Amino acid sequence: MGKNLAEKILQKHSPEEIKKPGQIIPCRVSLVLANDITAPLAVDSFRKMQAPRVFDADKIALVCDHFTPNKDIASAEQVQKVRRFAREMNITHYYEGGNVGVEHALLPELGLVGPGDVVVGADSHTCTYGGLGAFATGMGSTDIAAAMALGETWFKVPETIRVNMNGSLDEFTTSKDLILNLIGRIKVDGALYRALEFAGDTLPELDAEARMTMANMAIEAGGKAGLFPVDQVTLDYCREHGRLGDHLLEPDGQAGYCMQVDMQVSGMPPQIACPHLPDNVTGVDDLEEIKVDQVVLGSCTNGRISDLRQAAHILKDRKVNKNVRFIVLPATPKIYAQALEEGLLEIFLKAGGIIGPPTCGPCLGGHMGILASGETCLATTNRNFKGRMGSLESKVYLGSPYVAASTAVAGRIIHPARV
Repeated sequence: MGKNLAEKILQKHSPEEIKKPGQIIPCRVSLVLANDITAPLAVDSFRKMQAPRVFDADKIALVCDHFTPNKDIASAEQVQKVRRFAREMNITHYYEGGNVGVEHALLPELGLVGPGDVVVGADSHTCTYGGLGAFATGMGSTDIAAAMALGETWFKVPETIRVNMNGSLDEFTTSKDLILNLIGRIKVDGALYRALEFAGDTLPELDAEARMTMANMAIEAGGKAGLFPVDQVTLDYCREHGRLGDHLLEPDGQAGYCMQVDMQVSGMPPQIACPHLPDNVTGVDDLEEIKVDQVVLGSCTNGRISDLRQAAHILKDRKVNKNVRFIVLPATPKIYAQALEEGLLEIFLKAGGIIGPPTCGPCLGGHMGILASGETCLATTNRNFKGRMGSLESKVYLGSPYVAASTAVAGRIIHPARV
């Protein structure tokens, strides 16, 4: 039997022959990642292991993106620990100041992740890089410490769910809507320790950024990884971002799958995940009486330049509703600069938006947009668990950049075609 994408990538990095899902294999890693929340714990574990050095200073990425610029003494001391470790180990890819961005937007932009890589990160949304054909997954900080020391880890080879997407996207329907629809169908545990492999004739309509949005949310269905095949779209993106030598990568013709999901995307309206789970999904037309206090555009899911362009398309020559706080967080400095050059930030400012620095900020209830009791937010982020963005008595709805912008204008959740 042939191999699916997960099996083919893992096989490239393992000395043991992969014969079936469930097999435990050792695996060399291409990159190890941690951030300002998880790296301090990994550093502590690394010390306890008495490892003298990291396995390769060029293959560790430490990105302080959750609480920088530091919001309080505790976060400053966490970053200080990471900074000192990075200097001691001569870590090449340490990001904290004007060069820092949201990790899962930053690393692809820098060409540090791509086709055929195995990436482990102490962050659950590490699976984002599957949009570029990498087997990328989140791990605990202790496992990350071991990977930093040894350059390898172990995996149980996951089963794979094949997701066939066919048809053409409507004007205001995006990859965010596709992944929300899928999670709504298979639920938050539908892909538990399984890989999601995306296929179908819709793929050419999805650029690399759209694919990363979908792979990013594989974990919201419990997925170990979310994987797209490597086609010319992928190779062009990687070449533009400094990677050379990548190759096409597809599953074998006789690859094995534990399950198949067929999605007809034509005619699908924008999707909304309602409080308090990403699988509580319905079409936007069912929710047009829901008023909001805040809209957040950003995060590792939808803070890229294509997302800002979609929102600006709606907001040009319009005003944000006077009862709404519209927060825009470009995911990286490069995206910020590009949005400035294209006039997108001017559109947001004239509309009444609040533009912040690249940060995870409000997505995890960290800072720069915390919700009070009784408040409601529409966000382009990836989680809407109870209390995720602030008060346990607040509510978060998830949607696309088009829906975020139209909601900011209307002051209530609304289809982008109706503003």
